[in-house]
Amino acid sequence: MNGAISNSELKLCEEMSAHTSWRVGGPVDIFLRPDNIENLQHFLMELPLETPLVWIGLGSNLLVRDGGIRGAVICTGGLKREIERMDTVRVRVSAGLPCALLARQCVRWKLGPAAFFAGIPGTIGGALAMNAGAFGGETWDQIESVETVDRGGERHKRLPSDFDLNYRTVHGASNEWFLSAVFCFGRDDETSMSDIRGITRFRAETQPIGQLSCGSVFKNPPNGFAAQLIEEAGLKMRCVGGAVVSERHANFIINTGTATAADIETLILQVREAVKDFHDVTLEMEVHVVGEYEVSRR
Repeated sequence: MNGAISNSELKLCEEMSAHTSWRVGGPVDIFLRPDNIENLQHFLMELPLETPLVWIGLGSNLLVRDGGIRGAVICTGGLKREIERMDTVRVRVSAGLPCALLARQCVRWKLGPAAFFAGIPGTIGGALAMNAGAFGGETWDQIESVETVDRGGERHKRLPSDFDLNYRTVHGASNEWFLSAVFCFGRDDETSMSDIRGITRFRAETQPIGQLSCGSVFKNPPNGFAAQLIEEAGLKMRCVGGAVVSERHANFIINTGTATAADIETLILQVREAVKDFHDVTLEMEVHVVGEYEVSRR
């Protein structure tokens, strides 16, 4: 395996706290940051099918428990960031490209709607996996096709009709992960770089940008906003260990520097229970939780 992926970053017992935006998480057995698709395919072909596999991009929207992950993690952050204008309206984007870069380039090309991607903290791959959205736009609204790779390293072209798409959820072929996407946009002569800066400024004013968080913890319920329900339940600044509900935006949980994954997960469950008691609304988690509670004895 090492010979096939010698130009990629392959580590054993890698601490996941170094690769998540919350900066928590125990060790994973095998960590791969491939530098190209071919090395990724070689790794997948050699990885035993019984080995659990987790994919990450920038590590946002992810909580890794303190016991770490038994199995393998593939981090797409080392793959080439690609954005290619295929014709007047179609754009091909690699999964590892940060969403904000897509927003800015589409504004330069006068294509849209794409400015909302500036409000999504993560990569295109992660946005595809969860149908991420912001400011009224959703990732899959303009998707023409995607390319995936399966556990055997084989690549596939998929259409939106191959997936069950809903608010912040995407279900499709099992054991396949996104490599790239083709977006079909329209002409947009109205949106400018000042609009992108406005989105960035609004996020900075209303969200705890620069602090250790995963972005939004809960999905917005029908006809409501998770942050409003949490705030009305009196939960701003609720703490568990080093984890705290943000004073600036109640749907963010902050690692103040000493939080464990257990602190964060406990606070998430407390918030959900309190909102259920106060509003009779059960919030659905947007953040993905993976891994084990305690370090395994080996």
